[in-house]
Amino acid sequence: MMSFEKKWWLLSLIFVVLSCSKQKEPLVVDTDDFHKSVDQLTSIMIHDIFSPPVASRVYVYPIVSAYEILQQENSIYNSLLGQLNDFPEIPPKPDVENLNLEVSALVAFMDVGKRLIFSEDKMESYRDSLYSVWEQQNSSEFEVSRDYGLQVAAKIVSWIDADHYNETRTMPKFTVNLNEKWRWQPTPPDYMNGIEPHWEHIRTLTLDSAAQFKPVPHPEFSLEEGSKFYNELLEVYEVGLKEQKNGDSSDEVQIARFWDCNPYVSVHRGHMMFAVKKITPGAHWIGICKIASKKAGLNLMETVAAYTSTSVSIFDAFISCWEEKYSSVLIRPENLINKYIDENWLPILQTPPFPEYTSGHSVVSGAASVALTHFFGDNFAFDDDTELPYGLPVRSFTSFYAASAEAAISRMYGGIHYRAAIENGLDQGMKLGEHVSKTVQTKTN
Repeated sequence: MMSFEKKWWLLSLIFVVLSCSKQKEPLVVDTDDFHKSVDQLTSIMIHDIFSPPVASRVYVYPIVSAYEILQQENSIYNSLLGQLNDFPEIPPKPDVENLNLEVSALVAFMDVGKRLIFSEDKMESYRDSLYSVWEQQNSSEFEVSRDYGLQVAAKIVSWIDADHYNETRTMPKFTVNLNEKWRWQPTPPDYMNGIEPHWEHIRTLTLDSAAQFKPVPHPEFSLEEGSKFYNELLEVYEVGLKEQKNGDSSDEVQIARFWDCNPYVSVHRGHMMFAVKKITPGAHWIGICKIASKKAGLNLMETVAAYTSTSVSIFDAFISCWEEKYSSVLIRPENLINKYIDENWLPILQTPPFPEYTSGHSVVSGAASVALTHFFGDNFAFDDDTELPYGLPVRSFTSFYAASAEAAISRMYGGIHYRAAIENGLDQGMKLGEHVSKTVQTKTN
């Protein structure tokens, strides 16, 4: 019979062998892992209440970090070097046998994302849960892949630090001038200062300047009955009255609420005030990118490429739009309607705190729809469930262009934009989106 010592030795040996074999289990990062990481970043941005322009910045840098790592082992995909303004050459991948670029890409995504948010602990907690699993599955593969991901992240962060964002934090607040009727002024209920008045100074990714796709001017300001501007003002007012008559179940109200995408809506009840936090317009289109990627059954590289094209378009669209907003500084419909037409009129949506022209959602939706159409093709039908977490039903679209058109007109239904800002903004965004799609070639063909 085998002695107790030999039995103990044999059991110990078996345990060691099993442990070693478990440690050598290959690490796998799939499309769901990347989607979940983007979702995690979105949830943190909602918690931290980033404005729409800033949110676009928080998305694009982590995404392009992951893309630039992954494209190294996909010969039909191009580097972003030379395609994005001042984009750096990342450190070469180490010549080691167990390097996993999928892991490196997700590490870089999380590390860059963590540096752009306020609630770093939320991203660290999410990261650590992945690190723990990878460490147990294959510690050597995890460590070398993690280290390379962090090297790339550090290089990308040095590029990010030169985009002038930090400088804009110290620039003066927007100055309100109440003596000019046409000029933007704060809106109820909180009368907040205009947000991001210096966003035009942020380094673009593909544009020569923030004004490269400047839209045609809005109709000349006039409160004379029969003038083009006054007719557009009256249109917003009358649409609002019709919606109040038909109630919240009307198509116009449903569309307005679906595309609201206001990250901070303040609710006042008596002496109490609380905030309702939601996604931004850019986040809605990032969500549509996820829906399309899953429907098309894209692999990880294809998925990250789709996110890259979409996020770059959204980022430059916000810079282009904000340059116009703080050049024209046009007053919102709510101010004029309450002062000159009906003091009791209220828009369906809460007017966001920045100038009217052009419509941010229209510009961003136009740009994103072009990027997604170039990637997935015309007439790509999809069911948009992005707003389900906020109690809004699924809406179905026959194409990305159809979705962008509805997103744009939703701003009139919401009572926060004139028609010119919607139509010219959508045109502005689509022209910019075409430019981005021609400038940033993710695939070699």
